[in-house]
Amino acid sequence: MDFGYSVAGFFVGAIVGLTGVGGGSLMTPLLVLLFGIHPSVAVGTDLLYAAMTKAGGAVVHGRNRTIDWRIVRALGAGSVPAAALTLWWLSTHSRSAYGSQSLISGTLGVALVLTACALLFRSRLQALAERPGIGAWRERHLTPLTVATGAVLGLLVTISSVGAGALGTAALVFLYPRLPAVRIVGSDIAHAVPLTLVAGMGHWWLGNVDWTLLGALLIGSLPGIALGSQIAARMPERFLRPLLASMLFGIGGKLSLNLLG
Repeated sequence: MDFGYSVAGFFVGAIVGLTGVGGGSLMTPLLVLLFGIHPSVAVGTDLLYAAMTKAGGAVVHGRNRTIDWRIVRALGAGSVPAAALTLWWLSTHSRSAYGSQSLISGTLGVALVLTACALLFRSRLQALAERPGIGAWRERHLTPLTVATGAVLGLLVTISSVGAGALGTAALVFLYPRLPAVRIVGSDIAHAVPLTLVAGMGHWWLGNVDWTLLGALLIGSLPGIALGSQIAARMPERFLRPLLASMLFGIGGKLSLNLLG
């Protein structure tokens, strides 16, 4: 089974290397649907997995000066307290295992569908943000909107481990449409590190982290990311993102239907 986890890690790592997103969006559903891992353990383990893998990317972006720390601080001002409050709420409602599983599965399904929409309509969000009326309103409330965005991401990521990548990037594209893409990605990755670390440590405290599983995933994902990054230069993004979005729609729909059933 450890070998199977490493294979899953390699597959997800390759997708991340190809598209830049898909870590939590694919890893957690794979663990839940394919390997039968309890959703809370899948989420907790994936959060620490994300913190470790994104930390390397944040270091690279920091050295290249492609992080807007003002944005990172504003996002963190909303996301870290939201993650802490969500963890507290989960700890007080952990007596009902079925309720917790239903909550996490349902939130995961919704987050996956939102992530797929963010992948498909990112350019339209950017165009919408540039409209005169919306643009002026956005500029007047930019800091509160960024903090509120962080709070929503903190809630979603803590419950489902999904949202720090594609959803965070899409939100920043709308809020900061004139910011270069590399700085949006760098700022999103830098913000994801403390968020996933706080949420992951909280899940560890709740007993929702499988360290053997985490090690197996890392063993597979690191070479997968390297391979995917090499292939990415030869494959057009206009094919990759719709393919990933279709996968996320299907997985998110299945999890949502399981919740309704």
